[in-house]
Parts: sequence; C-alpha cells; structure tokens
Amino acid sequence: MSLTLYFHPLSCYCQKVLVALYENGTPFTPKLVNLGDPGERAEFLALWPIGKFPLLADGARLVPESSVIIEYLALHHAGPQVLLPENPVAALDIRRLDRFFDLYVTTPMQKIVLDRIRPADGKDPLGVEEAREMLRRAYGVLEAELDGRTWAAGESFTMADCSAAPALFYAERCVSFRDGYPRLAAYFERLRTRPSFARALAEAEPFFQFFPRNPSDAELSR
Repeated sequence: MSLTLYFHPLSCYCQKVLVALYENGTPFTPKLVNLGDPGERAEFLALWPIGKFPLLADGARLVPESSVIIEYLALHHAGPQVLLPENPVAALDIRRLDRFFDLYVTTPMQKIVLDRIRPADGKDPLGVEEAREMLRRAYGVLEAELDGRTWAAGESFTMADCSAAPALFYAERCVSFRDGYPRLAAYFERLRTRPSFARALAEAEPFFQFFPRNPSDAELSR
C-alpha cells in the first residue's frame, strides 16, 4: 500500500481523516504514534517537525492537515463516496462547513479539555468560559443550518460530516447539545451510527480512559 497514515485513534483530527478513508474503503497502512514515547516522538518529528497529527504519506510525498489530506485523497485516491464535489460552488459550501466545525467546535472544545490537565496555577477559567460560550453559539448556528437536512450540507455525506463527527463527539462532553438543540442532537445520532465513524470510535475506545474528563461529563461511548 502506498498510503501510510501517522495518527493516534483518540485524536479528533485523526478520526476526521479515518472517517474519510473508511467511507471509501481506501487501503492504507495505519501507523499509530505514541508521542509520549521518546523514540517514537523523535522518529515522528524527524519526519514532520511540526509534530502534529494526522500526517499522510503517499510514497515519498507527505501531506499534513486533515482537510488537506481529505482533499488530496479526493484528487489522487478517489472512491465511490464523493466527499467534495467537483462543482466549485458546492465545494465551497462544504469547505465553509468543514472550517466551521474545525474552528468553532473543535478549537473551543480543545481549549476546555486541555485546561483540565493544566496545573492548578496555570488554569484559565475566563478562557474556558469563552470557549463554552463559543460552543453554544456554534450549536445555535448549526441548529438553524441543519433545518431540513440529513447531513451537514444536504442529503450527501461529505467532508463537512467527516469533520463534524469527532468534533461533536468530544464537544458534547464539554457543553452538551442534547437539550435545546434537537436538530443538532438528531444529526449527531446519524453521525454516531454511520459505519465509518462507528468504526473510528470502536478503534478509539481502548484509549478513552486517557481523555481528561470532569465528573459531570457524559461517558465516552459509542
């Protein structure tokens, strides 16, 4: 197989790419990297000095960043599920939604989660509250946008849904959307049971114990 994915199954952005790969049954070699292991960390940094997951290797070519990886797959390893349409207008809307989930759901979620593992004298309660407010605002936008839609951009599963699935899975553990956002909650249930994402979650399940949780958080489960 020419494709190798350097990743960790617990990572939101890695799950995003895994969903895209599984949607099309794209063959690849998974390379799980434990950044806590000095040897594995050094090896990965030698390959990609930025040190961020995921990273796709296609032979000698390295492709970083989840959205770019998915677009690269669409161009060079296309499958039956069209995750980004050729029509530039339709594709632009999917890119907009992809960025929305990354910037306004994943980013504030990560702010909240990372604050949980900071030492007591390094915590940022104001920043965490701002992140919670951003999630609530994002939920409101999505609640309106999902009216009459099965998936994020309409009736077809796209790159936007690859982004949405892990983002919402973890964000719900920070600020729940179960009450007050019925369309969003129903959309997430469709995502959660989509075979590609269900597979990514099943593979991540052994690592859920390492996710920083508050006692009030919902359990991480499929």
